[in-house]
Amino acid sequence: MNTLTKHLSYPEISDESVAEYLRSNPDFFERNLTLLSGLKLPHRTTGGAISLVERQLDVLRQRNTALEARLRELVEVARENDRLATRIQTLALLLMRARSREEVIDILDEQLREGFSVDQAALVLFDSVPGLAQGHRQFVRVVHREDPAIGPFKSFLQSSSPRCSRAREAQRDFLFGPGTDIQSMALVPLGPRSEFGFLAIGSRKPDHFQPSKSIDFLARLGELIACALSLR
Repeated sequence: MNTLTKHLSYPEISDESVAEYLRSNPDFFERNLTLLSGLKLPHRTTGGAISLVERQLDVLRQRNTALEARLRELVEVARENDRLATRIQTLALLLMRARSREEVIDILDEQLREGFSVDQAALVLFDSVPGLAQGHRQFVRVVHREDPAIGPFKSFLQSSSPRCSRAREAQRDFLFGPGTDIQSMALVPLGPRSEFGFLAIGSRKPDHFQPSKSIDFLARLGELIACALSLR
């Protein structure tokens, strides 16, 4: 038999089998350096070929870039949380010194505008809360809990958690007035089932307050304001 024309048959080997073998033998390429240097892989951007080592370096660079971006994001979140914590502490100290509900409202109005730099805010209080002047400032809305004007907030008032969403027209007009440019907002209950009312914070950015936004800070803010209102 002419051995030059003899064909050898090999069992078919799947990609999974090769991958499993390499995972089980991480030193395979160290034992076969000539094979490693000869392997070429297509380059995704240039269309040429690069070595396996170069491809590994490319993958590692991409992972490193992604990790650096994630780290920068986490650092910025930490800084913002630190700034919010400082503002909350300042607000808490000021509210502790307030001598009446009227003063509590004045402090809250000022701090939201200057300390927290919100685009717009409205404090909706129920007329069952004593010591309030009806409609004495733009920041405050004093209403009856069954007032039809707060019908668009019915489902929110049944909960005890802040809510972030795009601003609905009926809600936006009641809180901030017709023609306002508020695009998204956060609703913060004051007390269980909005016992005292609720705080609305509006933003001109459509995606600033969205359902996925963390509500921890908003919940703490609501608890703080409710506590201040309950003691005066």
